[in-house]
Amino acid sequence: MQKLVDGIHKFQQEAFNQDKELFATLANGQSPQVLLITCSDSRIDPNYLTQTKPGDLFVLRTAGNIVPAFGSVFAGEAATIEYAVTGLKVSDIVICGHSQCGAIGGLLKPEALETMPSVKAYLEYAQSTKRIMDENHADVTDAAERLNLAVETNVLVQLESLRTHPSVAAAVDRGDLELHGWVYKFETGEVFSHNATQNKFLPLDDVSVA
Repeated sequence: MQKLVDGIHKFQQEAFNQDKELFATLANGQSPQVLLITCSDSRIDPNYLTQTKPGDLFVLRTAGNIVPAFGSVFAGEAATIEYAVTGLKVSDIVICGHSQCGAIGGLLKPEALETMPSVKAYLEYAQSTKRIMDENHADVTDAAERLNLAVETNVLVQLESLRTHPSVAAAVDRGDLELHGWVYKFETGEVFSHNATQNKFLPLDDVSVA
């Protein structure tokens, strides 16, 4: 805890003073253009990764960057998504998975979750990912390769789940909202974006975001 307290003091003395005008503006409201949905993993810092300032991103974090389908028991995610789209009118939503994801690792090996029943239950919302892996990629036996493929697959599965939310579907149909699937490899700093035309994840530099 002392590290956090020291960090707050440093923020107040240095960073806050450097960005006083920004924080004064933020006191009057927020207008982020992007909802970024990513994992709860402590190794991911959305603002640090994207080099954005407070107020630039609206962030939703869940285990395994899971987006429960609309109408499920988990209402917190739905409320955040609806507010971002309808209230803040974001123009883009990014679902960002990441390498070495513990949640997806647990999905592939559920026996490791016996002491975490809540986690195991939540991962039921990613069962389509496991089914796709079992049915279409049973030949991938290398553990690291299988996990990486599952992370990518899960991003696509969660994008489909995101489309079940009425606010998202309506905004996409109007042309007011675009959806993106990313995978961040924290060990290299690379970010890969799903290219729908090629149906593969490509380095972000090679993908148009216009």
